[in-house]
Amino acid sequence: MSRIGYARVSTIDQDLDTQIAKLKAEGCGIIRSEKVSGASRDGRAELETILDFLRPGDELVVTRLDRLGRDTRDVLNLIYECEQKGAFVTVLDPHVSTRGEMGHIVLTVLGMVAQMERRFIKERQRDGIEQAKREGVYKGGKSRFDRDRILQLHRNGEGPTSISKAVGCSRMQVYRILRDA
Repeated sequence: MSRIGYARVSTIDQDLDTQIAKLKAEGCGIIRSEKVSGASRDGRAELETILDFLRPGDELVVTRLDRLGRDTRDVLNLIYECEQKGAFVTVLDPHVSTRGEMGHIVLTVLGMVAQMERRFIKERQRDGIEQAKREGVYKGGKSRFDRDRILQLHRNGEGPTSISKAVGCSRMQVYRILRDA
């Protein structure tokens, strides 16, 4: 029986250290982490790795339920998959586990709250962007890639595949930047 920790933040500039420290303090022998959105399960390779290797009696531990996901259906499906393998899910804040029936009810409610919170965040973001546009101060989202570096690498003879690896983006993103330049 292993306690396997899972830590997740949504963006590259966010820090995983606090979550990892809490998971270590809880006795997690294995901790997998990633920096990817929790809006869906797409692209969450570390979480998939954990699910693939769960054995009966193992315990998946997260610091908060929204680290598993922000969509109620996704969270409930993850919990169901763990249970099908004979494993448990434990959330540290608030401390809830699927080892008991009451834990299932609480996790379902918390999953719904996480989804509602995501909707509120998106709504506030949309309102803020509209306000900034009305005031003429909206400059668009923060650029995630150094476009000048991509163009320079291309001028130096690098291909899209090697550029995408060097910059940390998809090849399609490189093609779009080159097309727009």
